[in-house]
Amino acid sequence: MRLTRRQIPALLLGSAALARPALAQAAWPNKPIRLIVGFAPGGATDIMARLIAARMQVELGQPVVVENRAGASGIIGTEVAARATPDGYTLLMGSITTHAVNVPMYGARLSYDPVRDFAPVTRVSTGYNVLVVHPSVPANSVAELIALAKSRPGALAYGHGGNGTSTHLAGEMFKAQAGIDVLTVPFRSTSPATASLLGNEIQMMFDTSTSALPLARKGSVRLLATCAPQRRPAMPDVPAVAETLPGFQMSTWSGVFAPAGTPPEIVAKIDVATRAAMQDPQTVARFEQLGNEPFYAGPDEFADFVRAEIVNWTRIVRNAGISAE
Repeated sequence: MRLTRRQIPALLLGSAALARPALAQAAWPNKPIRLIVGFAPGGATDIMARLIAARMQVELGQPVVVENRAGASGIIGTEVAARATPDGYTLLMGSITTHAVNVPMYGARLSYDPVRDFAPVTRVSTGYNVLVVHPSVPANSVAELIALAKSRPGALAYGHGGNGTSTHLAGEMFKAQAGIDVLTVPFRSTSPATASLLGNEIQMMFDTSTSALPLARKGSVRLLATCAPQRRPAMPDVPAVAETLPGFQMSTWSGVFAPAGTPPEIVAKIDVATRAAMQDPQTVARFEQLGNEPFYAGPDEFADFVRAEIVNWTRIVRNAGISAE
């Protein structure tokens, strides 16, 4: 078909009009984003994910929906994120458990590789577990709790949020360093373990500060100590476990990851949005209220940090003889 000179400009104009929707469709983001959390609602990772997501969606102009895929120490949700299409529409709020401790805990059985299968985007927080007991426990200090446990071997029980979680590792390290016989009760995640503590089904727990501090303020649990190396400025009256057991420490962290292969320009946009969320005064205040500190690290620095954490926790777990069994 031959076109006249008069027809050619009209055809080009029509082609440009057809191209515009395709170009707009390619812009990221143009639909909701899901932020997967490998733990149950109400836990530390979940709460921080929701705080970050609420601000991210303002920055990105699209809903950021938190999706809980709890189970197996965060492995179930983390695997879902690792296998997702790397287009920026599926993200993960990872943690010390999912991206460091699970490596030595599960070894070859781990269904994902935290380095190979993910693109680190932004580290968002650092924090420390706290030692809490049910109010009925006749102990008001770490020393008194240790003495009580030694006087009643096997009578006390501590719960944790899954093998390899910070709540598990802190408990096992405490038992070993204190030389006490305490029953270990695993749960699917931190939230049901905390609920069991409130019901006095277990007597003690190394809970996340995010979960434990609001309960301690209400008197639902008794806060004995922090797992920070020394007393924290936000809790100057709360002693560190290390004051009784020198060297004891259990730190935690969380951060946003994308599936490996996500385009760098999209990773950069997510990083900018996440950092903006962390700089929001209301978000910062909420983090601190929950006993966590915003801790920013961009993609490259975060990647180096994750590799170092894997080496660090592989050494700790193996030296302590802790396993996923």
